[in-house]
Amino acid sequence: MKTAKGWFVGNFEPTLMKTNDVEVAVKEYKKGDYEDRHYHKIATEITVITQGRVKMNGVEYKKGDIIVMEPNESTDFECLEDGTQNVVVKYPGANSDKYIG
Repeated sequence: MKTAKGWFVGNFEPTLMKTNDVEVAVKEYKKGDYEDRHYHKIATEITVITQGRVKMNGVEYKKGDIIVMEPNESTDFECLEDGTQNVVVKYPGANSDKYIG
């Protein structure tokens, strides 16, 4: 199955399990990959670093670190080394709940 940016559970296509309860992704990054600061008004987002290093909100995280972003908390994301991987769990799986800023 080809996923949309690593997302494989949630209310989108394609997906292995269609649900609004949760969204799950396994993502891979290259050094320098960057996501603009964003937040969710409804969902809590949990990021588990499974390989490599990242920087979020100016804080460096490495393999084994878990970051929890509650609703209305914003973060940016910068990959610090090639081969970085993470698992992201967002709950509930609220469509159109990503806001830049």
